[in-house]
Amino acid sequence: MLKLWGRTSSSNVMKVLWALDELALPYERVDVGGAFGGTATPAYRAMNPLGVIPTLDDSGFTVFESNVILRYLCNAHAVHSPLYPTAPAARATVEMWMDFQQTALTRPQSALFQGLVRTPPEKRDMAVIAAAIADAARIWTILDARLAHRPFVTGEELSLADIAFGPHVHRWLKLSFDGRPELVHLQAWYDRLVARPAYVAHCAVAIT
Repeated sequence: MLKLWGRTSSSNVMKVLWALDELALPYERVDVGGAFGGTATPAYRAMNPLGVIPTLDDSGFTVFESNVILRYLCNAHAVHSPLYPTAPAARATVEMWMDFQQTALTRPQSALFQGLVRTPPEKRDMAVIAAAIADAARIWTILDARLAHRPFVTGEELSLADIAFGPHVHRWLKLSFDGRPELVHLQAWYDRLVARPAYVAHCAVAIT
């Protein structure tokens, strides 16, 4: 049985939960992180040395880093899934956009989320938030341009690249702030995502 460690309000946990359901893989989830604590224990650090979430346990083999977990699930349990194609060019395209999410979007999107959701209004640094909005908008604009020519990030079918971005686009579109550009292709892609029950269950949820 797969065992996933992490709280459901984490975007990195959300993407793994979404993938697990898309792949119809049974799993058990354990609440750790945030208000639940548990990530600083020696036992957890033995699985995940940074003490972050999520961590996946597959019959004693542990994997951390959310996008690595996505790849592992397909490699180990769904080798023929279109979420992670095996043809070299198609697979490289999926991985390229998965890495783009982590390297280009994570920093500004996290700063925006932390500033608007996890920080009380009286303690917010609006200059930092404004800079995060501008930086994140630039990345979403790049993705919008790509989605002008295809229904999903890497082509005609949902892939792990969509799953990597999915939790973040919900927050980007549903949080209230000024400076968000109108990106019609991004919105259309989001509308396609919310037609998927697993996305609605795990990602299109209350923002906390």
